[in-house]
Amino acid sequence: MRLWMLMILAVILSVVSLFIGAIDIGIMDLFNGDADKIHIFLISRLPRLMAIILAGAGMSIAGLIMQSLSRNKFASPTTTGTLDAAKLGILISMLVFPNVSFIQQIIFCFGFALLGTLVFMRILDQIKLKDAIFVPLIGIMFGNILSSITTFFAYEADLLQNISSWLMGSFTLVMAGRYELLYVSIPVIIIAYFYANKFTVAGLGEDFTKNLGLSYRWILNIGLILVAIISSTVVLTVGVIAFLGLIVPNIVSLYLGDNLRKIIPHTALLGVVFLLICDIMGRVVIHPYEIPVNVTVAVIGSAIFLILLFRGRAYAKQSN
Repeated sequence: MRLWMLMILAVILSVVSLFIGAIDIGIMDLFNGDADKIHIFLISRLPRLMAIILAGAGMSIAGLIMQSLSRNKFASPTTTGTLDAAKLGILISMLVFPNVSFIQQIIFCFGFALLGTLVFMRILDQIKLKDAIFVPLIGIMFGNILSSITTFFAYEADLLQNISSWLMGSFTLVMAGRYELLYVSIPVIIIAYFYANKFTVAGLGEDFTKNLGLSYRWILNIGLILVAIISSTVVLTVGVIAFLGLIVPNIVSLYLGDNLRKIIPHTALLGVVFLLICDIMGRVVIHPYEIPVNVTVAVIGSAIFLILLFRGRAYAKQSN
């Protein structure tokens, strides 16, 4: 799929998204100057669209970076414990600082997301068998351990309902003044684009990177920091969105290859398109009610994930 086709599709879906919701708002309502509907459009529909675009692009790029650095196509913030570590950071901030501010939540969430990703990469270094399926299984187990710890302490502190709101990714509560943190994704994507070639080199291994005169640890840390920034901002703003950073980079690599700098724009746009489709489906299926976007992404994403798994196994058998 060409880049211009993805751009056109993203624009069409964006327009459709703006005019779907519990309250019917048409283009003519905006032109006729209906004050109430214009107000809803500006404080709810437009911010929601921007949040979908930024979260979709950001999480897809985060998954692409993780896959490049870990040298595994099934690595992503979902399967490496990054999102679960971010949730644990939110809980710790609530326990340590009862009257926690949003800035403190950001710091704790980012710190734990980065720490969780570093721990996973350290575990990965100690494992000799780095099978394509074995690595994400380790990440999922690590994430479940973190999630269990979060649930236990949340239950003990009577914060389970508060934490549950972070578990279910949804754009329902996104309004003007509550999504602007996601704009951090824009400079992160730009930095990722300029570091793309270095991430590709780092993905070839530590020895190869050092032979080219580059600092493997520096590149690795930059990549993990970018992933932690995106993951923490998305979790704090809309909650956990599973599978997005896993399947989108894989789909793009199927038709474009693994040239990181070349596929970053395609990955970002396809992430936006995929998340828009899932969000629109969630809003249309039981209209005027809404299914959280994490549910639709998980249902569609898990099906694609299984297809990719079986496809990888079939390809491995053919190679042997």
